[in-house]
Amino acid sequence: MTEPDKSRAAVGTLTGGPLRGRVRRHRPAVPIPLLVPALVGLVFLLLPLLALLVRTPWRSLPGQLTSPEVWQALRLSLLCATTATAVCLVLGVPLAWLLARTEFPGRGFVRALVTLPLVLPPVVGGVALLLALGRNGVVGQWLDSWFGVTLPFTTAGVVVAEAFVAMPFLVISVEGTLRAADPRYEEAAMTLGASRFTAFRRVTLPLIAPGVAAGAVLAWARALGEFGATITFAGNFPGRTQTMPLTVYLALQSDPAAAIALSLVLLAVSIAVLAGLRDRWMTAS
Repeated sequence: MTEPDKSRAAVGTLTGGPLRGRVRRHRPAVPIPLLVPALVGLVFLLLPLLALLVRTPWRSLPGQLTSPEVWQALRLSLLCATTATAVCLVLGVPLAWLLARTEFPGRGFVRALVTLPLVLPPVVGGVALLLALGRNGVVGQWLDSWFGVTLPFTTAGVVVAEAFVAMPFLVISVEGTLRAADPRYEEAAMTLGASRFTAFRRVTLPLIAPGVAAGAVLAWARALGEFGATITFAGNFPGRTQTMPLTVYLALQSDPAAAIALSLVLLAVSIAVLAGLRDRWMTAS
């Protein structure tokens, strides 16, 4: 009997019979001290969402979602979130490339500043935007006096506020993808005569396209749900700056059914985002 046959026979003896297919992995029992808090945490996260579904006025939902106010807020939210995502792509992808592919003094500090809006309270971000881009702001006063451009309390201000809080999501996603991508393809293109920008555009960008797409989806979802920076920097004017989160907040005080309907729309968007990113962020068991 050959050595492989002996090995298979030995394994078959240990498992109580001939070896067929892969040996099943033994999964140890979950300790009770870990299982109970885990289940409580799961219920804690799911209970509010289930309550939203239970209390949704399903019969009046079509009428709530087709009201002019809801469509106005939805249209403005989609427009501003999409525009803010485009701004994030134009500015964030080069910034991510700079952090991932170049060496310069203080790169770690710059990365920390880029990710600061992730932990900064949104209202504080709105106040900072007012101080920077308001009519009397550090930069805003020059924009107003030189070009007549006023950003606060305008639709453009909504886009600026949403891009400010959403860009770190894109930068982090794209930078991680760039670090995982093999730079030798880019170097090979440059040895063949391509400039560094051409190598990035023709070689690197197609390679990191999935990461860019994932970052754009995350940035879009974050922009769509932004509340604090928007209401602080852009205000709450129907048809101009009143996005869906602001409409939910106001409707909760006067028309809870409308607030629930709008919340359900935002919940559906969040689920769609997770479904779109499941292959990137989730693994099968």
